Amino acid sequence: MKTGVIGLGAMGANMARNLHRAGLLVGVWNRSTRKADAFANETGIKAYPDCASLARASDLLLTCVSRDADLREVVAAASPGLHAGALVVDCSTVRAETAQRIATQLAQDEIDFLDAPVSGGKEGAIAGTLSIMVGGDSEVLNRARPALEAIGQRIVHLGPVGAGQRCKAVNQIMAAGINAAVTEALAFAQAADLPEAALVEVISAGAAGNWFLQHRGLSMLQGHFEPGFKLELHHKDLEIAQAMAKSMDVALPLTQMMLEDYDQLMQAGYGSEDISALFRLKRRT
Repeated sequence: MKTGVIGLGAMGANMARNLHRAGLLVGVWNRSTRKADAFANETGIKAYPDCASLARASDLLLTCVSRDADLREVVAAASPGLHAGALVVDCSTVRAETAQRIATQLAQDEIDFLDAPVSGGKEGAIAGTLSIMVGGDSEVLNRARPALEAIGQRIVHLGPVGAGQRCKAVNQIMAAGINAAVTEALAFAQAADLPEAALVEVISAGAAGNWFLQHRGLSMLQGHFEPGFKLELHHKDLEIAQAMAKSMDVALPLTQMMLEDYDQLMQAGYGSEDISALFRLKRRT
């Protein structure tokens, strides 16, 4: 299945590399031509001049962009090149309603759509071990599996279009709670003058162990917040979850607290750092 990738950020570029290794990648497009050209030079894969020409060359178009408006824009730009029977798989994190509207629009031209947000961080994107949360028709998912298996280790069908995004909202709410707990606990550990590496090793192996502690614990203790997942993007995702919760009359007090903390960090200029930058608010100064 000839696959094109739109969006070469930290996640999209690494997913594209894995599709290339699997022999599925036909081309890429990115808003910043510098990134697309660098990818083409690295891999020998063509960087297309626009979304429509990439769509014409692809059976499956995989999108991975930052925001709802970005997704609407690239799908609209690709649409003239999409043919009946083509498949668009979106791995972005957007509102479920956005995914549903795009699916309805594409269906008018007999183009299939899956919302397939991912989890596993930059590390999972590099290793091809992402968890993929899929909304859409199960038969369409079966067509997309070769491409999804190149980027992910676990592919789970959750229901119709929009279900993947609702599941991702659950993931992002939970990630916020883990971030709050880990940063608070490590601030306590630092104040207690415990040896950092030994602390992370022993806690990671016990009942409180988790991915975030294993992959971000030492770096945050050392004051390094290189983005694996940008704080400003998690803020955007939590706003999406909060809007969903409001429509269902569900309270998300921890999410509200995290949004306020993230607002404070973004105003201080830390929005482009990793979400572990929350440690800045918790550690002893």
